[in-house]
Amino acid sequence: MQRRDFLQFLGISGLGFSASHDVLAKIPETKPFKLPSLPPSHQDEVRLVDGLKFEILIRWGEKINAKEKFGFNNDFIAFHSLEKDRALLWVNHESVNSLFINGTKRTKENIDLERLEVGGSILEIKKTNSRWEFVKDSPFNRRLDATTKIPFAWPEKIMDADTAIGTMAGCAGGYTPWGTFLSCEENYDMFWGERDRKGNTKTQAWMRWNEVYPLPPEHYGWVVEINPKSGDAKKLVSLGRMAHECAAVTKAKNGKVVAYTGDDTINEHLYKFISNSNDSLESGKIYVANLEKGEWISLNLVDQPLLQKHFKTQTEVQIWMREAAKIVGATPLDRPEDIEFDPLTGNVLITLTNNKVNKNFYGSILKISEKDNDPGSLTFNHDTFISGGKETGFACPDNMVFDPQGNLWFTTDIAGDAIGNGPYEGFGNNSLFVFLRSGPSKGRLIRVATAPNDAEFTGPCFSPDYKTLFLSVQHPGEESSSLKNLTSHWPDGGTSIPQPCVITIQGPLLNQITLGKL
Repeated sequence: MQRRDFLQFLGISGLGFSASHDVLAKIPETKPFKLPSLPPSHQDEVRLVDGLKFEILIRWGEKINAKEKFGFNNDFIAFHSLEKDRALLWVNHESVNSLFINGTKRTKENIDLERLEVGGSILEIKKTNSRWEFVKDSPFNRRLDATTKIPFAWPEKIMDADTAIGTMAGCAGGYTPWGTFLSCEENYDMFWGERDRKGNTKTQAWMRWNEVYPLPPEHYGWVVEINPKSGDAKKLVSLGRMAHECAAVTKAKNGKVVAYTGDDTINEHLYKFISNSNDSLESGKIYVANLEKGEWISLNLVDQPLLQKHFKTQTEVQIWMREAAKIVGATPLDRPEDIEFDPLTGNVLITLTNNKVNKNFYGSILKISEKDNDPGSLTFNHDTFISGGKETGFACPDNMVFDPQGNLWFTTDIAGDAIGNGPYEGFGNNSLFVFLRSGPSKGRLIRVATAPNDAEFTGPCFSPDYKTLFLSVQHPGEESSSLKNLTSHWPDGGTSIPQPCVITIQGPLLNQITLGKL
């Protein structure tokens, strides 16, 4: 298929569409395209193309041990292999919807219930006859929530404390080369508010937890590292404090660990941490991207006279990293969210979901090409990998995962109250797409699944054999005004209350795509 034909397939002649040359150049002539693609949908169900099927692995409220339940609004998923056909999953629980949990009254009793719904779950799963199932009696099953004591991995105290109480707002995350989970605290201010360095309120906590538990906001907004087998956790102050969407980990050519993370807020920034170690993220230097110069700018106090005028210690820089980034000239971005490494090119891809303030409603995927293809480099080139919009048929890219063929699977995150309205008319419910970059259908963008009403798909994660895709179905029915006026009844239908779930997707089409058998 020629590049011109690909653009015609997308319904455009080039205007308004941007994709890097390594994606579209020299697409070979192939047989006519036959893979299925779903149309946009507003159906309150998980819809899949022919050749795929899904099953619910676990749902909100299901018991994982004698004392604990699977939490609300499951998001990021990470896979940790055990012996053959057994594994541990980490699943984030990002937020709560009081309507479904306990009612909206802001009492201590209600807030105490909500604190148990966030954080994350460690689950053992096993594969039987090719199907993955949750192991209900596993000793590995456990929860971290908003009451769990978690120490700071840092030589100095954070707001006079060595330990934070709880983790919440975990959006995406990461997995380290040494086999630990990374959970990223994103919109912590909805629970605790935010304040400036003088203690003045910048953002109100609309969940109002701080009225019952006056904990410092500075104890949240960190990357949390979790041991899969023990559940031991620590907050990595080294990666800075912000609305972390993810922490994508790789290694530089010299063996040092490198972690990329984005601050998922309009006009915030992209960061890279280069560790002093080959197997730890606790110490090193953090940098912020200046796209205009193609440089990673150090946020180390010793390196930056500009920062020395505003901060007394490196700890202050870590806590107020957004302010430090702006001082040194970081490039504002359109909500940098998930980050993945392209197996075909070594490039770093970053989803930029949208920037409604700047009238960018559709978002794009940014490509970073590090000098010498080395994550440890401090200079880079950048380009747009692919843009959302009416022409390409997707809006607001969010979470991503690659398969071994280099095909890019990504989800979308159109806000629940915006789905089908204004600039999002015609896109339908949030969806799962795959951008095919190998095989005879190279160059095709396929909608393979659509989500229930108000929901988004999050946390796409493959099993090691790439025959199963784990996927979160998050916040179905989040726009419901009351229990009598529900916008979704997924997954049970009828008049049931909607439930966030983790699902598994399998089928011959998945095998054909991920294993290169198209």
